[in-house]
Amino acid sequence: MRVLGLLLSVLLCMTEIFGQNAGIYGKISDKDGGLAYATIGITKLGKGTAANDSGNYILSDIPPGKHEIRFSMVGYQDKTLHINLSAGQNKKLDITLEEAALVGDDIVISGTLSPVSRDKSPVAIEVYRPAFFLKNPTPNLFEALQSVNGVRPQINCSICNTGDIHLNGLEGPYTMVTIDGMPIVSGLGTVYGLSGIPNALVDRIEIIKGPASTLYGSEAVGGLINVVTKDPTNAPRFAADYFVTGWEEHNLDLGTSYGNKKVKHLLGLNLFRYATPIDHNGDGFTDLALSTRASLFHKSSWKTKAGQAQFAVRGVFEERWGGQLNWTPDWAGSDSVYGETITTKRSEILGALPFRIGKDTLIYQVSASWHYQDSWYGTTPYIGDQRIVFQQLLWHKPITAKHRLLSGLATRYTWYDDNTPATEAITSGPAKTNPSRIFLPGVFVQHSWFIDATKELLTGLRYDYNSLHGSILSPRVNYKWDIKKIGTFRLGAGNGYRVANIFTEEHAALTGARKVVFANELKPERSWNMNLQWRRFFSLKKGFIQTEAALFYTYFHNKIIPDYLSNPSEIRYDNLAGHAVSQGIQGNLEWIPSSKLRSQLGFTWMHNYTVYPGPNGEEIKATQLLTERFSATWSVSYQIPFGALSIDYTGNLYSPMHLPVQSASDPREPMSPWYSIQNLQLTKEIPFGFSLYAGVKNLLNFTPAANSIARANDPFNKQVEYDPQGIPLPTANNPNALIFDPSYVYTSFQGRRYFIGLRWKWA
Repeated sequence: MRVLGLLLSVLLCMTEIFGQNAGIYGKISDKDGGLAYATIGITKLGKGTAANDSGNYILSDIPPGKHEIRFSMVGYQDKTLHINLSAGQNKKLDITLEEAALVGDDIVISGTLSPVSRDKSPVAIEVYRPAFFLKNPTPNLFEALQSVNGVRPQINCSICNTGDIHLNGLEGPYTMVTIDGMPIVSGLGTVYGLSGIPNALVDRIEIIKGPASTLYGSEAVGGLINVVTKDPTNAPRFAADYFVTGWEEHNLDLGTSYGNKKVKHLLGLNLFRYATPIDHNGDGFTDLALSTRASLFHKSSWKTKAGQAQFAVRGVFEERWGGQLNWTPDWAGSDSVYGETITTKRSEILGALPFRIGKDTLIYQVSASWHYQDSWYGTTPYIGDQRIVFQQLLWHKPITAKHRLLSGLATRYTWYDDNTPATEAITSGPAKTNPSRIFLPGVFVQHSWFIDATKELLTGLRYDYNSLHGSILSPRVNYKWDIKKIGTFRLGAGNGYRVANIFTEEHAALTGARKVVFANELKPERSWNMNLQWRRFFSLKKGFIQTEAALFYTYFHNKIIPDYLSNPSEIRYDNLAGHAVSQGIQGNLEWIPSSKLRSQLGFTWMHNYTVYPGPNGEEIKATQLLTERFSATWSVSYQIPFGALSIDYTGNLYSPMHLPVQSASDPREPMSPWYSIQNLQLTKEIPFGFSLYAGVKNLLNFTPAANSIARANDPFNKQVEYDPQGIPLPTANNPNALIFDPSYVYTSFQGRRYFIGLRWKWA
């Protein structure tokens, strides 16, 4: 607390020095209504913001004086105003923008097939800008998503801290992660690749909760997380962000834009280092995996007669390890000191080129990624190599004023090899690998029908051919209906189809703590999904309120379920003989009573379960492991009236979830407790584009139980005795008949920690 008190004193002193600033607020509209996510910027100050889903905006901390303010929106003509602000003034500016002559530009610049504006889209899309994530600074995208309602970053291993992203309770492989609309993060990348996307390069994150298979491929079962990178033409000349925590985690983001009138470039660098082993719970293992990571990103954009083209490359290198405190790289692969060490090398390229044939605009998109992982999980080596090439041709065809067609051709080639039985060739001689090769061509068409000013119907159909599993058909329908004084309703339905690769998706299969058993040859999973959303905006005398509620339901056939309970020494994988269901309700509320106060609250209640036949033919219903029934997220931001000082309070709350205990005699609790992670941040805006921020993460100091890792004193099971079936026996040294197991984990072991950082932006 002394550190926090000192930081408060520094910030308050700076407040007295730099005085009182001004602000502007209002609504940005076109002839049809509010423009969602339009941008407002003051170029000379390097300050800006984005309107919310209804076009309302607030821009605070503007120094008194004369300013040139620019209002812009993709597909619309910019508008510039010159105003004079006095100290403490909050000026209302309502702006109307006119559509640009070249309508197709908005599709190219957005880098995604889905509309960005939720007000005009039949598909429910959530958009999160960098300002949302700056309320609780994190070193990567994986951790940043903990603030989003219905999205939970799940830690899958107590030792190496790998994880995936759960969307409405569905595990990571059910959610497609794209960069600029292209499927570049998958397979091995979903396990470790998300930790290498620096926040400084993100312009916005678009989330679709529900089926997105028609446009993005059949694997978008649970939904889509699309990371849209910054546009070099709108990026600041230079930006830097550095912070350090009380655990000695250091994170540095650097970005610069440069170029000429024809070509603009964006260069970004992220460096992260954590090298201090900490064991606060006293189990002899690191509470957080040590990591050194570097990520370099470069993006170029230039205008063509058909729109804006772009080309980007990214490289990631990371070394991480976790384990017993006395582990060093010399112990890798030995059975003396337990450690998990992972070296990751990853490279990506992606590009988009619009062109015209006659009066029609087409867009060619291409991406490629290479992901290499060299690792040891105790005595188990794992070397994985994955290469993905994707290309797509889009054709946007307006038919009439009320009918538009989007069609496309896509191909995806995935090559994967490792040192596990999954890619082992069957030969009588020396062992050889048989890499997996999957060719996935597809064609899709989507029709948008603007029935009238309040109704729109979207229908789509996609056909893919998987070289291993044959034909895949993915239909989709979405309907939007605006009802005056009631709100906007959106109904969506579609299906998904997923081919699982256990060794790239299930970290537990790699730890070596349990033997991997395939009960049968795994079949592709199939699912049907429906969702209904209601959304309404309320204008108040002071400020506004925005509310939304949603229902979701997913039904699975052939769902692949890891069985941890039948045998504590094994993980058994098989297709479910019955079916699985994921269903729930979700709500969000945003209240902005003034230009200085903004609050958001969201909750999700869900029930994920499986139904399968019992030994006597009866139906057995089981709740999904590691899935909470209830969760909530919130944030409150307040601009202190005197000086440029703001405070952000963020948090989340999770209900108990079933945990993978080994047997009835396992002393660990079969259910997690209610827990909440809460954070506090103070930010001081300083002249010349600087921001100083400091705060506390995990205010309540919550951590899982100290005995979460079973048999931490015997990680190689040298003192465990087994019966003829391989079941551990109770002994004097092991009275509960346990084996070493780090899979009993649901959140980080990091407790309360302080942080301080400095940002600088030069326009």
